Amino acid sequence: MAPGTGAASEILAFGVQADEKPMIERAFQGHHEVRCLDVFLNEDTAPIATGHEIVCTSVNCDLGSHVLQTLAAGGTRMVAQRSTGFNNIDLKVAQRLAMTVSRVSYYSPHSVAEFAWTLAMAVNRRIVRASTRTRDFDFRLDGLMGRDMHGRTAGVLGTGKIGEAFARIAHGFGMKLLGWDIAENPACMQLGMRYVPKERLLAESDLVSLHVPLMPETSRLIDAYALRSMKDDAILVNSSRGGLIDTAALVAELREGRFTGVGLDVYEAEAGLFFLDKSLHAVEDDTLARLVTFPNVLVTSHQAYYTEDAVGQIVEATLKNVLDYTAGRRSENVLVPRN
Repeated sequence: MAPGTGAASEILAFGVQADEKPMIERAFQGHHEVRCLDVFLNEDTAPIATGHEIVCTSVNCDLGSHVLQTLAAGGTRMVAQRSTGFNNIDLKVAQRLAMTVSRVSYYSPHSVAEFAWTLAMAVNRRIVRASTRTRDFDFRLDGLMGRDMHGRTAGVLGTGKIGEAFARIAHGFGMKLLGWDIAENPACMQLGMRYVPKERLLAESDLVSLHVPLMPETSRLIDAYALRSMKDDAILVNSSRGGLIDTAALVAELREGRFTGVGLDVYEAEAGLFFLDKSLHAVEDDTLARLVTFPNVLVTSHQAYYTEDAVGQIVEATLKNVLDYTAGRRSENVLVPRN
């Protein structure tokens, strides 16, 4: 298919979840044929895309220099990423190879914000431990005591759309709000949020939730120093990107008995692990293996965005990105435009 003709051609979609597949197939019906693969794009699987002008990828696909070169050599001219984050894509190499790259700049912020609160409340009220006990008909309450959120302080690092949605829920709980971002969100300020330096937010917050993108400036934003700045009984939640937290430093603090609870939907070395069944394999990641042994830690596999509403919006936006590409249009979702 020549770019801009709008002619139908098969699109290869990598890293498609079982629940996601029928949604993608329905959305693309009548526009393009789409072949959904459950494997992720990486150096080993990139040759599969030979002959496909457009590939569709997820956030845990590898679009580094080598993979992009393999795709380009096979005729790929567009990468349509089904996520807001794009730290897995080498944009400079894509530009050099004259490849168009798009992403989904917006989907339901409530999906992630609500899940962040699910993690916070689960670790606060010891839900996993309680559920495990009752399945064994152990109905004791020992060790299950939590805390009211009402009247306590929520610190929101990153107050964009998702951070704002998280803050609205915190406001509903009757919490005090502290925020940190490069720009103040007027909607958050109307909720009573006070913007303070990161160090103060960490020191004063009973609950800290991360909602910033992963960039060189935010890599390991929560490092050993930041963790030591937090209250010993604080709750830490990360539903954004795993690379925001120095996981080895977090494990060290947990070994000292710190934090009421930690809820992680993301992990800095999740590529090659999350979205896959590793239950029959030896765990090679010693840090992750240690992390999940702590009784006050809950790890989920990057599912915060995974609601019918959000995934539906992601799929529709991805289709629009593909149609814009074939029609020669450019939108706000384009990260690397066609030369």
